[in-house]
Amino acid sequence: MPRLNAEDAGRREAAGHGPDFLEALARGLAVLQAFGPERRQMTLAEVAREVDLPRATVRRALHTLVVLGHVAAEGKLFRLTPGVLRLAAGYLGSNGLSNILQPRCEKLSAEVGAPCSAAVLDGAEIVFIAYGQPARLLNLTTNVGLRLPAFCTALGRVLLAGLPEAEMEAVLARHPPVALTPQTELDPARIRKRIAKARSDGFALVDQEAEQGFRSLAVPLRRHDGRVVAALNIGMHTERGTATALREGFLPLLRAQAAELAQQLL
Repeated sequence: MPRLNAEDAGRREAAGHGPDFLEALARGLAVLQAFGPERRQMTLAEVAREVDLPRATVRRALHTLVVLGHVAAEGKLFRLTPGVLRLAAGYLGSNGLSNILQPRCEKLSAEVGAPCSAAVLDGAEIVFIAYGQPARLLNLTTNVGLRLPAFCTALGRVLLAGLPEAEMEAVLARHPPVALTPQTELDPARIRKRIAKARSDGFALVDQEAEQGFRSLAVPLRRHDGRVVAALNIGMHTERGTATALREGFLPLLRAQAAELAQQLL
C-alpha cells in the first residue's frame, strides 16, 4: 500500500483525522462542494483556487466526477449535473425527519399562505430538509438542501439554543459571523444574547438578518425525550406585515405543530 507523503501525513496528524482518513475522497467532496448558486460553472483554475488544491489534484478529481456523472464538462467549464442529487436522495429517503416534515410543511404553507420550512443543524449552518410554499407563488424551485449560517437565521438560533452551552460556544467560536444584509447582527455578545433569548422564549424571530425584506419565525422541534432534532419555520415578506403580526399570527400555530410532532420524531 502506498505510503503518505510527509506533507499529507503531517496535515492528517495535525487535523486529528486518524490513519483511516481518505485524503482523495475528502478532496473530491471539496470539489463538489465548491459549486453553488454563485459558482454554477467554473474553470479548472477557478475550482483549484476555490478549494485551495493543486491544479493536477483538481483535474483528477473533476475527471473522476465527470466519469461518475456528477459533473459535466463543456469546453473549459465544469458544472454539476442532476446526478449529484442521488447523494441527497439517499439522505432524504432514509431520514425519517424529512419524510415526516415535508408533507407537514406543504400543508402548513397552504393554510397560512406563506413559505414554511424545516431544517437541521450541520456545524455552523442550517440545512433545509423540508419546504413548502403557497401555490400562488410562481417560484418553482425548492429550498431543500439549501444551507445558511445558523447565527443569523430564526431556524439556526433555535437549533443553536438547543445545544449544550459548551457545544454552542465551540460552534460560534469556530465560525466568525459574516453579514448577509445590512441588518445582520455581527456583535458576538449580542448574537449570544439572541440565542439565549430563543432558548428562554422557545422561539426565535429574525427580521431581515438573513435576507433583505424577509422575516422569519421558528420554533424548535423536540422528540419525545425533549432533545431538539430540527426546527420549523414560517417566513413572511416585510410588506405583508410587521414582526409583531408575524409573531402573534403564527407563533401559536407553530407551537401547536411542534407539540403534535413531538411523538413522531425519533
